[in-house]
Amino acid sequence: MTIVDVRTPDPKRFIPGATGDWEVIIGMEVHAQVLSNSKLFSGAATEFGKPQNSNVSLIDAAMPGMLPVINEECVKQAVRTGLGLKAQINKRSLFDRKNYFYPDLPQGYQISQFKDPIVGEGKITISLGPDRQGQFEDIEIGIERLHLEQDAGKSLHDQHATMSYVDLNRSGVALMEIVSKPDMRSSDEAKAYMTKLRSIVRYLGTCDGNMDEGSMRADVNVSVRRPGEGFGTRCEIKNVNSIRFIGQAIEYEARRQIAILEDGGTIAQETRLFDPNKGETRSMRSKEDAHDYRYFPDPDLLPLEFDDAFVTALEGDLPELPDDKKERFVRELGLSIYDASVLVSEKAIADYFEAVAEGRDGKAAANWVINDLLGALNRTGRSIEETSVSPAQLGAIIDLIKAETISGKIAKDLFEIVLNEGGDPAEIVETRGMKQVTDTGAIERAVDEIIAANPDQVAKVQAKPTLAGWFVGQVMKATGGKANPQAVQALVKAKLGIEE
Repeated sequence: MTIVDVRTPDPKRFIPGATGDWEVIIGMEVHAQVLSNSKLFSGAATEFGKPQNSNVSLIDAAMPGMLPVINEECVKQAVRTGLGLKAQINKRSLFDRKNYFYPDLPQGYQISQFKDPIVGEGKITISLGPDRQGQFEDIEIGIERLHLEQDAGKSLHDQHATMSYVDLNRSGVALMEIVSKPDMRSSDEAKAYMTKLRSIVRYLGTCDGNMDEGSMRADVNVSVRRPGEGFGTRCEIKNVNSIRFIGQAIEYEARRQIAILEDGGTIAQETRLFDPNKGETRSMRSKEDAHDYRYFPDPDLLPLEFDDAFVTALEGDLPELPDDKKERFVRELGLSIYDASVLVSEKAIADYFEAVAEGRDGKAAANWVINDLLGALNRTGRSIEETSVSPAQLGAIIDLIKAETISGKIAKDLFEIVLNEGGDPAEIVETRGMKQVTDTGAIERAVDEIIAANPDQVAKVQAKPTLAGWFVGQVMKATGGKANPQAVQALVKAKLGIEE
């Protein structure tokens, strides 16, 4: 492919070196395991965590005479992903043999796609921010291609003192290799790209995105150059399985290359590994070029062909994707770009929020989901799928606030009870006596008592009316947070003679 530089050098992304500024160039090859019940060319199961070598057919083990048969669902999943990436769908593609030898590759070659992939050029828009002014920067990252290929097995080096074992459970599992263009210019952009790509495939249901299980991993290509010069020699950091590690690997590798070039050296094109314990990359092997793999069309597989009707049917079935959902949340519910971005970051969070927001004020629902629910989950290291507070329960709390049955402070206490103990919010309020005090007579008595007990503070308020909030706080404290805040505020101002 011809590499085109589409980005204008931006000084705020430059890396200062001893001899001047440098610019990092990043491209990524993401391997996303296709969500399907069986493998790309066999009927063997794909379930994660099964005993070693239990999800293996004769085809996966490369027994003589075994012929691959394409899995139609994997083809559909690749096309769905291509549509989600706003990419060109190629209705005719070819499978090739990529030849290399490794113990966990029983065939001695990998069935992949080279010159004619199933999906062509597309794009992803990432958003960086907010900055100090609350603004976001949208950046378009080009997709070069998406092709289907089979995964290799896994070598196990820690099972025996002198021998290595091979687990072929993963051998033959369908992968989508999603290749970006070299359009990223910082580790933050690379992390945002990976986050967005994972979000898209999860929305589409084409990959579960579980990087800790290896079902999504990235090969990160890094090079550096003087701003405005041509592309430098790249190094590939292989199989990075964490978004945080992607950022750390890029930061280290860019500075490693800058140090070599500033000392008068040259960068060797090679494949490297990232060691998260040491926070550094290390050399693995020299980097192969395409001709080293001796690609040729797989003689056992016909060209993959389908028509417009096949693509149209899949397109009509696509879910609402993150960018469209975010735009709708801002337009229809009046959310800020930041809040909408948080809520659409994961499909499960967006689904939860929409269930809470249905028939209610969108901004109030967003505040409770983001600040209270997600905040509580983050503190305990749980995901939205593991929450003990259902959308119905959170919605009931919001309804109680709107009905002025409880105050905002009581609502916080009620949320903690529901989070830790469960239960119906309305029943909890009733049985535990948490109802808001709306009796103006009772509130007025509390206000009078606080004013009478604090003549010095009264004098301060006469001089500076903005200090009246102190009395509001004291009354709320005296009533256990049960007094209606609006009634307290009005009475305090009236008693102290503060004009609205």
